[in-house]
Amino acid sequence: MNLKNYRHFEHYLALYLLILLFVMMRLQRTLKHEVSFEGIGLHTGRYSKVCLKPAPRDTGILFIRTDKNVIIKASVNSVTDTAFSTTLGYNGAKIRTVEHLLAALGGIGIDNVIIEVNGPEIPILDGSSMELISIILKGGIAKQGKKRPYIQITNPIVLTDGHAEIMALPYNGRHITYMIHFNHHFLGEQKLSLEITEESFVAEIAPARTFGFLKDVEYLRSNGFAKGGSFENTVVLGETGILNSSGLRFKDEFVRHKILDLIGDFSLSGFPIYGHIIANKSGHTSNLKFVKKLLSHPDCCELVSEFDQQPALAYI
Repeated sequence: MNLKNYRHFEHYLALYLLILLFVMMRLQRTLKHEVSFEGIGLHTGRYSKVCLKPAPRDTGILFIRTDKNVIIKASVNSVTDTAFSTTLGYNGAKIRTVEHLLAALGGIGIDNVIIEVNGPEIPILDGSSMELISIILKGGIAKQGKKRPYIQITNPIVLTDGHAEIMALPYNGRHITYMIHFNHHFLGEQKLSLEITEESFVAEIAPARTFGFLKDVEYLRSNGFAKGGSFENTVVLGETGILNSSGLRFKDEFVRHKILDLIGDFSLSGFPIYGHIIANKSGHTSNLKFVKKLLSHPDCCELVSEFDQQPALAYI
């Protein structure tokens, strides 16, 4: 390559990096107007009302149990339980099944919001994040005058947790590869690899519903789970196949919902994670163990802000 061509190459590379930075370092967002929804919780079966309100920049996501007068930050450090859902808590107050709402907020890029809840669990609605996105969009999206930091994976990191494994690799974007395996002749193995953008989340992930097995229902309910579960909010698998008369939204709806859960759980890192996430047989417990491990390994990731990026682009 001669010097002239090299300079052209250097110019286009610098331009590409600038464009990439512009895309990744977007402005923070909140809601324009408050919105609300209500319904029963999947596990408690209890009725709750939720109100989403705009919040100042750098607030993050805050839950308020209005019936307990307790504020709970959406953080991995607030997680109190991961059995069949993700539960946040503080000072004795808890909010169960936050992952679908967190996935909806993260999936369409809402960074700052106050979530008031007057009960112990986020309503399950249809078991996916699709209705939640419609509700959020009714409130409108407001850009805020400060860039949104993100976590960039800089070196590979792996978590092995029993049969589950999660790996993160450096990647200029957000990509998830997820594999599941269940000992069920209808479900079996499913795999999906997807570039995560706001558009792909809404079209490919948000509609995927939570699922469960008919044989487990009695055990779950006797142990305080799935009391609000029904064919309206859960894909139920019997011995021979799907019991829902509505059928599936995707042939591989199950692995898509696991990606939805992972996006919700990973949002508890506090920032979007840019990298290639590869997950095999993981669930809420493994997801959150991985987030804790990632945040405790600064040799594998870095928090990138608008100020961190300036020196790297000074040569343009």
